[in-house]
Amino acid sequence: MPELWAGVECTVNRVGDRYMDQLVRSGHDGRTGDLASFAALGISRIRYPVLWERTAPDGVASARWAWPDARLHALREFGVAPIIGLLHHGSGPPSTSLVDPDFPARLADYAAAVARRYPWADMWTPVNEPLTTARFSGLYGHWYPHARDDASFARMLVQQARGTILAMQAIRAEQPAAQLVQTEDFGVTYSTPALAYQARFENARRYLWLDLVYGRLCPGHPLWRYLRRHGIAEAELAWFQQHPTPPDLLGVDYYLMSDRYLDQRRARYPRWTHGGNRRHRYADVPAVLGWRGGITGHAAILEALWERYRTPVAITEAHAGGHRDAQLRWFWEAWTGAATAAARGVDVRAVTAWSLLGAFDWDRLVVEERGFYEPGVFDVRGPAPRPTALAALLRAIAAGAPFDHPALHEPGWWRLPARYGHSSTLRGRAEVVDEPATALRGAPPPAPRHAQRPILIVGSGGTLGSAFGRLCRERGLRHEVLPRRRLDVTDPAAVTVALAIHRPWAVVNAAGYVRVDEAEQERERCREINTCGAGVLADTCAAAGIRLLTFSTDLVFDGRSSRPYLESDPVAPLNVYGRTKAEAERTVLAHLPSALVVRTSAFFGPWDRANFVTQALTLLSERHPVRTSPAVVSPTYVPDLVHVALDLLIDGESGVWHLANRGALSWGELARRAATLTRLDPALVEECEPAVLGHVAPRPAYSALGSERGELLPTLDEALDRYLAERRSA
Repeated sequence: MPELWAGVECTVNRVGDRYMDQLVRSGHDGRTGDLASFAALGISRIRYPVLWERTAPDGVASARWAWPDARLHALREFGVAPIIGLLHHGSGPPSTSLVDPDFPARLADYAAAVARRYPWADMWTPVNEPLTTARFSGLYGHWYPHARDDASFARMLVQQARGTILAMQAIRAEQPAAQLVQTEDFGVTYSTPALAYQARFENARRYLWLDLVYGRLCPGHPLWRYLRRHGIAEAELAWFQQHPTPPDLLGVDYYLMSDRYLDQRRARYPRWTHGGNRRHRYADVPAVLGWRGGITGHAAILEALWERYRTPVAITEAHAGGHRDAQLRWFWEAWTGAATAAARGVDVRAVTAWSLLGAFDWDRLVVEERGFYEPGVFDVRGPAPRPTALAALLRAIAAGAPFDHPALHEPGWWRLPARYGHSSTLRGRAEVVDEPATALRGAPPPAPRHAQRPILIVGSGGTLGSAFGRLCRERGLRHEVLPRRRLDVTDPAAVTVALAIHRPWAVVNAAGYVRVDEAEQERERCREINTCGAGVLADTCAAAGIRLLTFSTDLVFDGRSSRPYLESDPVAPLNVYGRTKAEAERTVLAHLPSALVVRTSAFFGPWDRANFVTQALTLLSERHPVRTSPAVVSPTYVPDLVHVALDLLIDGESGVWHLANRGALSWGELARRAATLTRLDPALVEECEPAVLGHVAPRPAYSALGSERGELLPTLDEALDRYLAERRSA
C-alpha cells in the first residue's frame, strides 16, 4: 500500500510588490506546536517549506535559519522525514524574478546553502508546480511579473527547469543520494470536436516541463516549434538534452477543478470563462461542471504518468474545497485511486493529505486577501488548530484500521448528475484527445461497505428544518425528515420508535417553540417543547449511541455585555423563551455530553418569507415603512449556519458553539443595509422602542454572538450578498 504523507499550504506568491504568505495567514509561522499534531496523524513524510523568499530575502549570506532549524530538527525528533521545498509558486526574493537571466544560478546558490545546512535531508522539491506557476505568472498575469503572452510563459518555464537542474546538482554535491520529487497539476483537457486541436496542445503542454528536465525536448517534439517560435533558442533546448535530470518521483497535484473542458458555444457559460486563441473563441470551464464525463480520476492520471515516464509516482496534493463530507470523499477517492493504480502495476509511493492547515483565498488564486478560508485536516480559526474529521480518517489509514463514517457512504457531488447544479454551465459533447488509460475515466472508487445510516431531521417543517433537508440533499448526505405532525419530540416512546425505524447516525433537532412573545403566556407549552423535547431526544440518543445536534439562542443572555458574548459567558435570560432554551442546554449536555449545542441569532434565508430581512425588503419594495428594534444582534444566514453545523456534526464536535455571521448591528441597521444593497429607500426604516413594536417579552438590548472556539461563518456583508443573489435567482 502507498505511504501516508502530508503537507502544509505554504505558497509565497508575489502580486505587484506584495508577497502573499500562507504560512503567516494560517498561523503556522508562529506555532511550533503544530508539528506534534502533524506527527500524531501517523504520517511518514511531510512536504515542508524552506522557502527562498522567507529564508534569504536579502541574499544567502544573511539567511535567516532560525525558523527552518527549529522545525526541521523537531520533525526529525518526531520521526517525520521532510520533503524540502525551496519555491512554492514563488518568483524568488525582490531582487530577482522568473524572467531574470540569473534566476537559475541564484536558485542553485540558495539550494546549495540549504543542502549544506541540512545534509541529512533526502528528498527535495526545488520548484513546486513550475508549469502552473509559469501559466499564472506568464500567461494569465495573476502573479509577478504579471505577463500575458506565450513568450513570457515559455521563458519562465525554461528558467524554472534550468533552475531545478542546477539546484539538484548543488544539492547532490552535498548529498549525492538526494532525490528530486517533482510536483505538478496534471489535469486533462477535454473539448468539443471543433476544439480538438486546442485540447491536444493543452494535453501536450502539461508534460512540457517534465520533457525538458528528462532531456526529451528535441526536434520532432510536438512543442519544439512552439518554444522556438516564442523566443527559446535552440542552444537553450540543447542544454537540457545534455543535462537530463529525471525526477526520482513524480508528484500529482490533482483537484476537482484540474480537468478542463473547452467549448466554442460560449453563450452556454458565464462571461468570465470566455477566452480563446487565434482560430476560435471558446469557454474554458472545469470539466466536472461542464462535461458529461466529469473527471479523469486519480488512478487514470497516475497510470498515464507511469506509462509515459516509468518513474515512481505519488499523489502529492489531495484536497477538496467545500464541506467536510466532500473533503472526506475526495481524500478517500485519492487513497483508493492510488491503491487501484498500484494494483495494476503502477509504482505508487504515497498519497499526501494537503493541506494540513487549510488554505486562504485560493478561490481567487491568491491575488488578493479577502479572508476566504478552506479548512484542511485542521481548522485554524480557533485558539489552536482543531482536528477535523479528516484527521480521524488519516489516523485510521496510518494505523491500517477501518474508518467508518456515514459521510463516506455516498459518492461526492462530482459523481452525481446534480453536479451540473454547481454551475450555470450546461452539458456538452466532449472528445477525448490524446489521453492514455481513458478506460478508467469517471469510474468512482468503491465506498466503504457500511450500512447507510441517515441523519434524522426532526421538526423539518420550519425554516431551519427545511433548510437542513435541502442542504443535506444538495451535499449528498443521506437523511430522513420528520415534521412535527409525524413525531412529538416530547413523547419518549414515539422518539424511541422513530430512532429504531430510521436507525440514524445523528439527529438534528430543528423542532422548537419560537414565538417569543406568546411564550410569556404559554410558559408550560414553551417549556415542554424547548426543554423537555430536547431532553427526551438527548436521553434517547444517549441510549442508542446516536449523535445529537440541537439549537439554542442569543436570548439566553441579559444584554449587559459591551462586547459579543462567548460560549463560556454566564447565561441570564430575560424572558420565558430564553429560560427554556438555557434549561434545554443544561439538560441536553447533562444527559448527552457528546451533543452539539449551537447558539445562533436572528437568522434569515432565501427559501422562506418568514424572516426579518425578507419581510423588511418586501415592505420597502412597496414603499411601506419598516419599524424595527434598536437591539444589537448578530444576524445569521441560514445556509451558512446549516453548512457549518453539519461540518461540526461530521467532525464529532460537542458542547456549546456560537454560530453567527461575523458582524454586530441593530435590527434597523440590518434593514437599512439590505435596503441599500437592493436600491430601496433606507430612510423608510425606523427604530422604535419595544412597546411601540408590541413586544411583550423583555429582550436584551445587546445579544451579539462571538466565539472563543472559532468564528466559522463568513462576514455578514458576504452573507447578504449571497442572500440577495439567491433571492434574485429565485
